[in-house]
Amino acid sequence: MTFTQPLIGNVGINRDDYESIDPTAKGIVVRDVARVTGNWRSQMTLDEFLKRKHIPGISGVDTRALTKKIREVGAMKASIVDAADEHAFDQLKALVLPKNQVQQVSTQQAYPAPGTGRNVVVIDFGLKHSILRELAKRQCNVTVLPATTTASTILELAPDGVMLTNGPGDPKDVPEALDMIRGVEGKIPLFGICLGHQLFALANGANTL
Repeated sequence: MTFTQPLIGNVGINRDDYESIDPTAKGIVVRDVARVTGNWRSQMTLDEFLKRKHIPGISGVDTRALTKKIREVGAMKASIVDAADEHAFDQLKALVLPKNQVQQVSTQQAYPAPGTGRNVVVIDFGLKHSILRELAKRQCNVTVLPATTTASTILELAPDGVMLTNGPGDPKDVPEALDMIRGVEGKIPLFGICLGHQLFALANGANTL
């Protein structure tokens, strides 16, 4: 994961702001990492968090330039090593990445987040916990469903609305979601965030870069 914001970690880490039980990133790249946190809610530094979760990171990288390169050629294989030798390059070349990253992070089973208000179906393409928190503030009765859920399954539940969540990777790698969106659109209100919004655009004939 590459961050475009130059300074990362200045507000620290606290468990109340976790967006998932465990991070799914395999490594992070930053320009500068804050050595000291300046937020009273902070429970640990970014460095401490990464060490606890066994996630490698690297700083001192021109992440804006790297982001432009990624935008030009698309997501690519990468590794963080302490020496750029031939062995490291051979390992990187042999690395096989899952094409559909959504499958790696989506829930495999439906589960409820009960409320007393409107019935909302949330399609989990890489759901952030803050989305559920915001729906809870609005008393929504939520059912979270896997990314592979079909339109017919959603229509059987007859929800008041469907939310398409954020998620990793290229939206074009999740073609089955487009059929689901087309099957629901016009029958139930749809709302997309990040990847969900991109999938909604693709389902309606737009393009993503």
